[in-house]
Amino acid sequence: MPADTITLGDVDITRVIEWSGPIRTARFIIPDSDEETWRRNQRWLEPDFWTAADDAYRCHIQSWVLRSEGKTILVDTGVGNDRERPQIPLFAGLKTDFLARLREAGVTPEDVDVVINTHIHYDHVGWNTELRDGEWAPTFPNATYLIPRADNLYFDPEGPRRSRAPRDEHERVRWEGSKLVFDDSITPVHRAGQAVLWEDTHRIDGNLRLEAAPGHTPGSSVLTLRSGADRAVFVGDMLHSPVQVLDPRWNSCFCDDLQLAAKTRASYLSRAAELRELVIPAHWPGRGAAEVRQDGDGFAITEWADFPRD
Repeated sequence: MPADTITLGDVDITRVIEWSGPIRTARFIIPDSDEETWRRNQRWLEPDFWTAADDAYRCHIQSWVLRSEGKTILVDTGVGNDRERPQIPLFAGLKTDFLARLREAGVTPEDVDVVINTHIHYDHVGWNTELRDGEWAPTFPNATYLIPRADNLYFDPEGPRRSRAPRDEHERVRWEGSKLVFDDSITPVHRAGQAVLWEDTHRIDGNLRLEAAPGHTPGSSVLTLRSGADRAVFVGDMLHSPVQVLDPRWNSCFCDDLQLAAKTRASYLSRAAELRELVIPAHWPGRGAAEVRQDGDGFAITEWADFPRD
């Protein structure tokens, strides 16, 4: 079994990292957070999640491979190679060995039965496709791709969101960037007949269920795991940093509906504390996941997962 694997009940969970490093400053990524909180928690935030000397926010771009009831399930697919990404040049034209790392975890593209996109952002759908002979084609030829219907509608370049002109240059770059994401990472999956749009909830098997968790994007979702006595919740971009556990009112700079995102975050953290769910965000480095408990108006981390500190 790969080193980056833990087992919950009857489900094996393997972490596959595409990219790791700093992105902007901590309070650019979590703009509502305050310096005092980062400094007060420096002992355990540094160096995995933050480096004080340059105030750098650190993250992984990673996917989760689940083996459940005989199926191989991939949760989020990273940035992908060969992309135009004007909204974030850091990830334009990547040439990573992600597929080789996936094979090291014992998974070939043909092995994947289900791909889950927790939402349609560039760093969650990129390896949905790969460039073959100048055309984008699904990377995982035998997989069903589960895509939230609300996000598909929201980000579709032909959808109602595109009916007005961008208000400023920043919005223009974001809109053009999201069109590229849809065109190279979502449309080819539809064209191949491999996309399944879902809303509200979607049962994958006896252990796994998708739930709508809007706020970060209109279609943001979580994947819940229930197997034996074990519980986990894959929360996507609900938590970019552990400081959002301390104060769930703090959104990331990428959140679409700030009020709803904060409400959804608090609700799922409360449930995780009550049920002792392992909380598995999309981008946490270090141990990658944690259990939480209620702590006043916020929450505290009680125990880290057993993933190696990659």
